[in-house]
Amino acid sequence: MKVKFMGAARTVTGSCFILETQGHRFAVDCGMHQGMGEIEKRNWDSDIYEPERIEFFLMTHAHIDHSGLLPLMVKRGFRGKVYTTPPSRDLLEIMLLDSAHIQETEAQWKSKKRLRRGGNRAQPLYTQEDARAVFPLFVLKKYNQPFEPFAGLRVNFQDAGHILGASVIELWLKEEGTESKIVFSGDIGRPAQLLVEDPSEIRRADALFLESTYGDRNHKDETQSLNELAEAIAFSHARREKVIIPSFAVERAQEVIYSLYLLSQDGRLPGDMPVYLDSPLAIQATEIFRRYPEYMDEPTRKILRKGEDPLSMPQLQYSQTARESMAINELEGPAVVISASGMAESGRIRHHLRHNLWREGASVVFVGFEALGTTGRKIVDGAKTVRFFNEEIVVRAKVYTINGFSAHAGQSQILDWLGHFQNRDMK
Repeated sequence: MKVKFMGAARTVTGSCFILETQGHRFAVDCGMHQGMGEIEKRNWDSDIYEPERIEFFLMTHAHIDHSGLLPLMVKRGFRGKVYTTPPSRDLLEIMLLDSAHIQETEAQWKSKKRLRRGGNRAQPLYTQEDARAVFPLFVLKKYNQPFEPFAGLRVNFQDAGHILGASVIELWLKEEGTESKIVFSGDIGRPAQLLVEDPSEIRRADALFLESTYGDRNHKDETQSLNELAEAIAFSHARREKVIIPSFAVERAQEVIYSLYLLSQDGRLPGDMPVYLDSPLAIQATEIFRRYPEYMDEPTRKILRKGEDPLSMPQLQYSQTARESMAINELEGPAVVISASGMAESGRIRHHLRHNLWREGASVVFVGFEALGTTGRKIVDGAKTVRFFNEEIVVRAKVYTINGFSAHAGQSQILDWLGHFQNRDMK
């Protein structure tokens, strides 16, 4: 068997492993490269994937850094199957369409600049039509429902505890009469994370491909993270300003809402402080989460059985339209605004930061990983000014970085997960 790393090696994004064995060629994940310009240029080099020769994809989960090049693969000739879990299928559909919309919008913006200079029109990496062409290729598999894509290969999805429907992928491969087991961790979640189950324990593998996004450090614990969020809310509420939370639309936004629900239950979210979920994608994702209570953890299911909804609260308001989003920044007084994107590179969050980053009483709360070169990373690293829409905005808001909301396991949690493997000759 040969394994080719197409990304997520010496960088965080672009996760894709192409495997070749016994005349078969398939892949685990198909992620988009995200971050600085040089890294993102890799997305355009689709020839190295040879999409027409890939028989099928096994998807660990729906995040774009693991799935975002699927439409490009179809555009370039891939016609095989895409195996995934039911929740991941639903999330992939909305996320790939959103990614395609971003590609089209950026191409339109670049075209205007080029045409004004006498140049040619820019083309998007892929379109919404390309994204929709992926949907008929999905083949759904539940956890612990082994299947055989071809004779000699058995596959099983287990719960990765990362986001709804995320999987650790187990492969049993027979070559020359010998069976070996290969495990792809995907993204391993934190134990006791809100909403989702803890990562499944795997006991054996001959070879393990393990993510290590936070392999060099641990996270703050959940209680400390919740207290820091409450601190940010109290700080800005007392000063009649807003709390701005750049958030990934899938999992992170839902975990933040759940945390605000807990603060509300505990009396630490003021009743006169509206909460806006200002991301159509996050709103859609929240509704998908509600469809799959069987994929949630027991504490969440217990709340649901009581007739309560941890993804809602009286002051939560959805902002679907651009007009509703703009109206948030016209309102006086305190509010919590959750908006995408999580790294502040695109989306409505950039408008909210432009309107609030310069206000001394405002809070900006980062609840996820900020890649090098992104606007979010610049703010986290202490930039004095940040550029939005050709305007330099001074940073006066109080900045919080709450890593305890991460959907990735920290260093000690990764090592704990590794400790369940019983064969010490694993590679």
